[in-house]
Amino acid sequence: MRPDPGPEANVGSWLALHASTRPEHTALVVERTGERISYRELEARVRRTAAALRELGLAPGDRIALALPSEPLYLELYFAAALLGAISIPLNTRLTAAELGFQLDDAEPRLAIRPADSHLPARTGTRALSPEELRRQVAASADFPERPPAPGGESPQTILYTSGTTGQPKGALLPHRKTYWNTRNAELYFELDSSSVAVCPIPLFHSFGLKILSVPALYCGATLVLVERFDPLGLQDCVASHRATLLGAVPVMYARMLEAGLAAKKLESLRFAFSAGAPIAAETIERYFAQGVCLKQGYGQTETSILCCLDAADARRKAGSVGKPVPFGEIRIADESGRVVAPGQNGEVQVRGPIVMLGYWRRPEETAASRVGGWHRTGDLGVVDAEGFVTLVGRSKELYISGGENVYPAEVERVLGQHPDVSEVAVVGVPDARWGESGRAYVVPARAPFDPDELLAWAGQRLARYKLPREVVLVKELPRTASGKVQKHVLVAQR
Repeated sequence: MRPDPGPEANVGSWLALHASTRPEHTALVVERTGERISYRELEARVRRTAAALRELGLAPGDRIALALPSEPLYLELYFAAALLGAISIPLNTRLTAAELGFQLDDAEPRLAIRPADSHLPARTGTRALSPEELRRQVAASADFPERPPAPGGESPQTILYTSGTTGQPKGALLPHRKTYWNTRNAELYFELDSSSVAVCPIPLFHSFGLKILSVPALYCGATLVLVERFDPLGLQDCVASHRATLLGAVPVMYARMLEAGLAAKKLESLRFAFSAGAPIAAETIERYFAQGVCLKQGYGQTETSILCCLDAADARRKAGSVGKPVPFGEIRIADESGRVVAPGQNGEVQVRGPIVMLGYWRRPEETAASRVGGWHRTGDLGVVDAEGFVTLVGRSKELYISGGENVYPAEVERVLGQHPDVSEVAVVGVPDARWGESGRAYVVPARAPFDPDELLAWAGQRLARYKLPREVVLVKELPRTASGKVQKHVLVAQR
């Protein structure tokens, strides 16, 4: 039985056990190149990288930004930074330079690792290195000393940015302790052990790809297959060629595999497939089951990682539900005053326990607002049935999820509202057959004629593509309440 490092251990030390007990077991497979990396080699790379980071001046508490594709170096840096006591910042490379610039200014990283052709903006005080430059530094560095790593437990380990209702992103500050307990939840629900082979087509800047799939797989000594680019047919071939036991993907990926032609024979090695990041249609789940593939739904947040998950036995019977709460965390459905509502009644999903973040980076007021009586407020609305299964019914913070990515209307409205031809704007999420949800912008023009295509092209320089509304509707005015709040439900009903 594998020794348990416990929540006080430094996450960067996790790989050492596998490197000593099962050194030749494959830790990573790069699907694009076929490269295979053993646990011994991965641990050695992590230690050499940690030494290089230290020689570059990185110290405990310093931040290092990662703007890389899904490749081994990403995980080497993640574990190396933890070993050193530094804080890693996975950056969403789909964001525009302006959006990335805000996060850099907010987090003030000492170091950023990005490809030479990256659109990551320069920042005074942040040294930027390409992977090639870093590797030269690694080759010239001595090995990381054999000494106890930096503290784990409550020490900050990662900052993951998540958009806010004010329109500005905020960084969820995650400690080593949270990573450990989330990993234990994933181990249980994903049935992970050293014989597992997990396929990850989710970018590592995403909490799903990094914290829910990749890190738990490596903690358990499993083999992790990194898929840099999603292809609906190629992903099925990947599962088949590696005899994968676990596939994690967002709902739009599962839908596109159905559209392209699901080859159930290629997925027969899977114990099950797992979906999160957005609600998945019960019809999609049923179509997978009809071809012999168990597709389970889960639910979580950047601030908490996994919150609920369906067991394989209930995945079909309870399709539409996100499952029961995880063991290492408490969940309740409560009203605005914090009182637990009865089964069958809607309320906000709230959580407490060791899976919750430390708070929002340098945002004490928003941290305080996210908590009530020791519980973290998710902003999601849900209902629990008599059996204890949770079903999501809405989002109190108005965010919608497009292709597995959270989109907050306030952020999109803030950008569109800066265009000189826009007088007022309101953005809502509407059902989308391909992406689950997409944005619709209701615009009050400031002048005529008004060109919606020109507005979207202009916004495309300031917003990631997945945040861009797919439809612009011109209106004379926005309906408002007596207090001045826009009545978005009225807009949707009029459409």
